[in-house]
Amino acid sequence: MSEPVEHTAAENLTEEVPHEGGSGIHISLKAEELFRVGGWPVTNSTLLAMIVLVLLGGLAFAARNRLRMIPGKLQSLFELFLEALLGLMDTVFGDRRRSEQYLPLVATIFLFVLFSNWFGLLPGVGSLIFEGHERAPLFRAPSADLNFTLGLAVVSVVASNLFGIAAIGFWKHLGKFFNFRGPIDFFIGLIEIVSEIAKMISFSFRLFGNIFAGEVLLTIVAFLVPYVVPLPFLFLEVFVGFVQALIFSMLTIVFIAIATASHGEEAHA
Repeated sequence: MSEPVEHTAAENLTEEVPHEGGSGIHISLKAEELFRVGGWPVTNSTLLAMIVLVLLGGLAFAARNRLRMIPGKLQSLFELFLEALLGLMDTVFGDRRRSEQYLPLVATIFLFVLFSNWFGLLPGVGSLIFEGHERAPLFRAPSADLNFTLGLAVVSVVASNLFGIAAIGFWKHLGKFFNFRGPIDFFIGLIEIVSEIAKMISFSFRLFGNIFAGEVLLTIVAFLVPYVVPLPFLFLEVFVGFVQALIFSMLTIVFIAIATASHGEEAHA
């Protein structure tokens, strides 16, 4: 008599749900490894993230070589985007000089997250199968990988602290976390340390949860009722991808503003 085989929750999440036609829905909570480069695993989300990075980098270099004093349509569109983003940053920093100082990081995060979300909605993402050690989708939305969102969260929080050190000094910034002037100040410092860790966790899970849930929703709707019905959900996910990129970059702006403010400015805020 054969013994029952137990499956873990992670294994169940990667199984295919069959139907009458013989195919099924493939839903995996974690990104799936495609191949290795020098012992380093390359997952389907990493592959799509690298494609987005290369395309954005190539577009940036091409646009830099085509800058003109009298802008064309594409340059005018990009300048409009920068002006809108600077205006949004001005509402937090209250200073155009500071907004321009931190613009490269904020704009990079916004564009990278935005196009990572949108590229995950392109035809072929999730449906093209790679035949390696195991059958797995060739591409996966980068933001639907918790490793990707956690990495971005670490970059955002660490960068905000580095900007804080550069703005108010190393020891003064460190004094926000390690303060021995009294029990209450020491306890507040511990809360600040926990807050920095909580920022990374909330950052990563917020973006991951929204994009992964949208990916699952589109997969199930397209599986059950293909063709016309998934279109409204697809447009909804385009909007959600934009909103999540905006939220991620906006919170980065707020964290930088808090980290670079002196104690008097924080009390005033």
